[in-house]
Parts: sequence; C-alpha cells; structure tokens
Amino acid sequence: MNNDLLTILIIEAFLIAGLAAFLLRRRRHMITEAQDGLGAVRGAAERGNASARQNAPEMRNLAALRARHLNEPLSERARPTQFADIIGQEAGIRALMAALCGPNPQHVLIYGPPGVGKTCAARLVLDEAKRRPDSPFTEESKFVEMDATCVRFDERAIADPLLGSVHDPIYQGAGALGSRGIPQPKPGAVTRAHCGVLFLDEIGELHPMQMNKLLKVLEDRCVHFESAYYAPDNGNIPAHIHDIFQNGLPADFRLVGATTRRPEELPAALRSRCVELYFKPLGFADRKRIAEGAAARAGMAMTDAAAAACARYAGSGRDAVNIVQLSAGIAYGEHRKEILEGDIGWVARTCNYAPMLVPHIAEQPRVGVMNMLAVAGTGSGMVMEIECTLKKSRRPRLVMNGIVEEEELDLRTKRLRRKSTARCSVESVLCAVSDLTGVDFEEYEVRFNIPGGLPADGPSAGIAIAIALYSALSGTPPLSRAAATGEVTIHGEVRPVGGVREKLAAAFEAGAELVLIPVGNDDAEFAAEPRAHAVGTLREAFSLVFGEQAVAGIAETAMAEQLPL
Repeated sequence: MNNDLLTILIIEAFLIAGLAAFLLRRRRHMITEAQDGLGAVRGAAERGNASARQNAPEMRNLAALRARHLNEPLSERARPTQFADIIGQEAGIRALMAALCGPNPQHVLIYGPPGVGKTCAARLVLDEAKRRPDSPFTEESKFVEMDATCVRFDERAIADPLLGSVHDPIYQGAGALGSRGIPQPKPGAVTRAHCGVLFLDEIGELHPMQMNKLLKVLEDRCVHFESAYYAPDNGNIPAHIHDIFQNGLPADFRLVGATTRRPEELPAALRSRCVELYFKPLGFADRKRIAEGAAARAGMAMTDAAAAACARYAGSGRDAVNIVQLSAGIAYGEHRKEILEGDIGWVARTCNYAPMLVPHIAEQPRVGVMNMLAVAGTGSGMVMEIECTLKKSRRPRLVMNGIVEEEELDLRTKRLRRKSTARCSVESVLCAVSDLTGVDFEEYEVRFNIPGGLPADGPSAGIAIAIALYSALSGTPPLSRAAATGEVTIHGEVRPVGGVREKLAAAFEAGAELVLIPVGNDDAEFAAEPRAHAVGTLREAFSLVFGEQAVAGIAETAMAEQLPL
C-alpha cells in the first residue's frame, strides 16, 4: 500500500517537473520571437528610413519638375469651353443634347470629319445633362475618353484597358494575392464610365473581337470575367473577387462613338443600338471665324484678308489654329502685333497647305452652262458647273465627260454591272426636253462635261442637265447666279432628292440668288428662304431661269439654221 502511494507520488512529481520544463521552454521561445519581431520592426524601420533617405532626392527632383512648366499651347487655349465656341455645328449639338440630356439618354454615334468639335461637344453636353433635374447623370458621372486606334488589346485577355481583364497568378506582378493563387480582376474603361459617358473616338477602327465584346457589355450593362484559376469554393479568395466573378463588374454607361468613316462601314449591330448624328464639314465662313478667334486668344490682331487666306488654306478647325499659331510666331519675331495676309501665305507655302476650293458662282451667265448641286462623301454640299454643246452630225452620239456611266453592285453572292443613275438621268432629260420642244436629239451630237475632274453620279443633277441642254439648244443663257438640284423623269416631272439642306448651304455660300429644288423637298425648313424655289416640272423650271416665253417650243427647222450639218 505504501509502495503504491510512493509510486503515484513519484509519477506526479515527474509530470509536474515536465510541465514546468515545457512552460519554461515556451516562455523562452515567446521571448525569442518577440525579440526577433522587434528586431524585424527595427530593421524594417531602418530600411524604411534608408529608403526614404535614398528616395528623398528623387522626390525633390520630381517636385521640381512638377513646379516647372511651359505656357499653354494655342491649340489648348483655342479648345472650346462652351457651346458658342464650337463653330458651325449648331444642328449637331442640338441633336446631341436631345439624345443625352433627357430622362432617357441614348447611345450615340457621331459622324464627321476630324477637327470639327465632336469630342468637345460630347463633353459639354454631359456637363449640361448633369445640371438637368430629370437626368440620370449626376455630379459623380464621369466622362471617360479613349481612342480606339490606341486600345492595347491582347487576344489572350492578359490586358484590356477598354473592357477590363484578369491578372492571373502566373503573370508577373501578381502580388500577395497572386502568390496565394488568387486571380485578380482589373476594371476597364467601361467600368470607370459606370453611370457616365464613355467617349470612344474613331470607333470604326476598333478590333472586330473588341467590337463584339463591347456590344455584349452594352446589352448586359455589366462586364463578366473568366479565369481558369477561379474556383467558387476556394475559401482563400476574398468575398469581393467572388462577387465580381459571379455577378460581373457594373458597366451601365452611355456610349458616344465618334468616327470619320461612312455609316455603311460600321457594323449594323452597333448602328442599331445607337442614335446616329452628323457633324458637318466646316465652311469657309466657319474656318474664318475659328482663325479670328485663335488670333484673339494668341493676343494678336488679324486683318480680314489674313483671316480669309487662313480659311482658304485650312482644311479643318485644327488646321486654322495651327496656321494662326505659326503666323503669330512670325509676327512676334518681327515685333508686330498684327497677323498679315503675307504671314499666312508664307506659312501655307512652307508647310505645304494646299488651298481649299471655294466655289463661286459667276455673275455673268453663259450659254449651255448651269450650276448643279451635289453632296460630297464627307456630307458637305458642293457647287459644280455642267456644260452642254449641241451640233448636228451624220453620226449622232451622246458624250458625257465627268459623269459616271456604269455602276457595280456587290450583292455578296454576285456582282451586277448596270448603267449608272447619272447616265440614266441624262437619257431621261433628253427624252423630256425632246417632248417639251419637239426636237429630235437622235440627229445631234450631244456632249456634256463637268469641269474639275470630280466624277458625278446620282439622279439629282437631272434638272441642271436639262437647263444646260435647253440653254445650248435655244442659245439663251440661264438666269444669272442660278443653281438647281432635282431628279427629272422622262415625262418632265421633277422628283425629290436627298441632301437638299447641305446643297442649299453650299449654293448660298457660293453666291447663288436662285436655287431650284423639287416640290417634294419644299418643307417648312425652306419655306422662309426666298432664294429657294420649288418646282414640280421642267416647264416651271425653264420659266424661272429663262423667262415665261422660253417654253413656247422650238421648231426643229429653226434649229437647223443654228446647228448646220
């Protein structure tokens, strides 16, 4: 009994001694760890101080660099800060405000040449929308601008500044999360523009794969990410990354895409999701105003002749500002405070600025010559002359110089070649004028010519062709400073055509005092313009440009004396 008790006491003594030894070693280990941690903190502090001491000169150099700067370039000072500064785009700005400033803003595509104010207009319209009480845009709404030609796109989805990407752990710079095998989503411009506007310049240059992904984002109003390194049941992944992979990143914005391409060159899927607006090329008066404004911002006076010369050489608003900036430098170097016409001419010759064609309708009319109106590929109106000559010939023929005679249609599965609408218009005019005058043109060599080298196509030149033909036939010049546009049928009817607004603007700028347009184009917009006259038949048109007696008819026997064999 005593031996058993002794054994128990010995065992308890050993247990107590072992526990005491364990606690002693544990305490020594904790003291060592604390000392090591303190040493690490001291080392980190010392390294931080050393790093700070090492970086101090660099920070001072960086601060010194930031403190120094040049003065603001004239191109930046001339950048519009209010709607009145955007010259020549009143209609485009009004349409853009209608699309973005209401309670239901739309995606927008803006077509127009470079340097007409598309970007500035979109930025100013967003600022205006923020001030509207019923607009969903708020003061926090951002204007995120990107150029589609500079979007760095990687097909492996390593980097995508537009839509966003996932930084997988295998990539360099994955950081602490990457070392734990966690993929990290990186937001793109579509997320930064959430509840704001994403302005995508030159959107027509976007990669097709990017375009398709962007269309999906516009539809879902969020952007989704995928990664082979993401597992929904991975407990090491933070909750916000789980949420991003499962629900996507918000991307509810309004897209404003700008392009210098034609509408048919953009994907139909994109166009169907957007309101399409047009910013027009700048006219001569617009470019002159921009030049005068740039000179004023540069602190220089400018003669009217110098401003007009700058407008002739400038192809856009940016060209006008650049020409003024160089001319101001020349004037400053010669201690002058005024830009002269000679300064503009020297800059134009030195920098190879070609003069822009400024059409001007001649005051003195000519027999067989009429001013026709057209629309260029940029959407601007044009004034061109069309000439006509007639002579009797044993070998009658129809000659058309400068008029497209054949067209080719691409129907994907096959191509069709057909007679052009311009040639059909000429033939229709010959038939209509023949019925009106009784002259058989099968006995004549009829020759039309459009000077300038620009090929003309489309049916809208019909009425100008008819007037030039009638003038050559009768030997009577048309009314001075007259121009015309409209399709002519074989029965002498004048049908509506497109682009009348642009054509009228070009005609009036060229000095037209009478412009004939079809009755079908005579809407309320042109009703108050006294220089625009709507006609429904060739007889009405001839009465306006030749006089009431001009349509009495011309006998073929009378023409035989004027046009001998």
